Amino acid sequence: MRFKNVFSIIGPSMVGPSSSHTAGAVRIGRVARQLLGSQPETAKMTLFGSFAETYWGHGTDLALTAGLMDYETDDQRIPQADVLAEDAGMTLEWVQGRGNGPHPNSVKIQLTGGGRTAEIVAASIGGGTIAVYSLNGFDVQITGEYPTLAVKHSDSQGVLANMTALLSRDGYNIGYMDVDRKGRSGDAMTVFELDSAPEESTIQAIRKLPHIKEVTMIDLTKRS
Repeated sequence: MRFKNVFSIIGPSMVGPSSSHTAGAVRIGRVARQLLGSQPETAKMTLFGSFAETYWGHGTDLALTAGLMDYETDDQRIPQADVLAEDAGMTLEWVQGRGNGPHPNSVKIQLTGGGRTAEIVAASIGGGTIAVYSLNGFDVQITGEYPTLAVKHSDSQGVLANMTALLSRDGYNIGYMDVDRKGRSGDAMTVFELDSAPEESTIQAIRKLPHIKEVTMIDLTKRS
């Protein structure tokens, strides 16, 4: 990967010991929680590669759990995240995955809560930065570095044009966009990484567009 600045090397303000195994893991957990939209009731973490081999010693389990509790990377409660999650009624399951994930520090997180489910596949790629490879079974990639809209919709003509036109109308610049679909005229997901977080009025306007099924805001730039 290409480091953009010194913080990509030394990592963010964090509770250690490792920017990859703790800070990055916290951020992955927060993405999963925000995709679900509430505190999880159950969480199944399938770990791959280095995560699976060393998660106990490096505190990756505590870091992922802290993210699911919506803690920041420098939250002093991270070392007690497992106890606090249990006190909050969260049930955790840890599984060692077979084969290789998309990166040596990879995890698949499956959540339930509030009558909803969520699933992500992500990796901690160094310096506290992450790469998310899948959201709810759709192969779309985000970084968590920017406010992100994840929109599930029908694969119908004009849907993308309507969404991009609305974002442009409201003054939001799209830094990155990715689309995956299950098949022609089937379900699809589009993710937009934006330079600034959209107002609730913009999110609601997207929800009201034709063929839109679900709109989720993922924003790690906003402190919990």
